[in-house]
Amino acid sequence: MEFVLDLLATVSRWSRSNLSEIALALVGCLLILFGTDIKGWIEGRIGGFAGALRIPIMALLCTVGSGAALIYATPWVVRALSQFNNYSLAPVLVVVLVLIGVVADRK
Repeated sequence: MEFVLDLLATVSRWSRSNLSEIALALVGCLLILFGTDIKGWIEGRIGGFAGALRIPIMALLCTVGSGAALIYATPWVVRALSQFNNYSLAPVLVVVLVLIGVVADRK
């Protein structure tokens, strides 16, 4: 049992030192998974515009929206993940990765 706890603490400490990169990867994965849904919703909202206007608006919204999500959501994820202690961070990351995998598999 001590080996398992030591392993969890070691992996959590490593994860904590790379938490900003892990959070950025998680936000990027969520953008990939749900980006088409968000894009469809936006297309529904601006569908009545003329094509010459709709295409640049869509490109701008996707570019700015994705960039803003990566820039502003990543620190929130870092703060949320940093709340876990060294025995729970690694299992939480594994569960989150499995959940992302399940959602990706269903899409």
